[in-house]
Amino acid sequence: MLLARVKGTVVSTHKTESMKGLKLLLLEKIDPVSLKGKGDYVVGIDSVGANAGEIVFFVTGSSARMTETTKGKPSDATIIAIVDAIEKDGAFTYQKSAAQE
Repeated sequence: MLLARVKGTVVSTHKTESMKGLKLLLLEKIDPVSLKGKGDYVVGIDSVGANAGEIVFFVTGSSARMTETTKGKPSDATIIAIVDAIEKDGAFTYQKSAAQE
C-alpha cells in the first residue's frame, strides 16, 4: 500500500465500457512524516469515496483489481482507504480532524 494525497479528478468521456461510471482521481505520492508531495503522480480508481485534499492508501498491480469496484476492470491503481491518522515513533504526523480545521 502506498500513501498519497488526492490532488484532483481526471475526466475521460471516451473509455472502455467496463470503465464507465468509475471515478478517477489524480494522486500525488507523499512522504508520511513531512506530508510533502514527492512530485510522483498516478491516476487511481476511487473505490471509497475520497475527495480532493484527503490522504489515502492506494494499491497497484494485481491488488488494484481486488476490490468490489474494480473486479474485472483494467486498473493498475485503486484507492482502498481514506487515512484518519499517521503516527510515527509515538507522535502523530497527521490527523484528519486536525487537518480539516
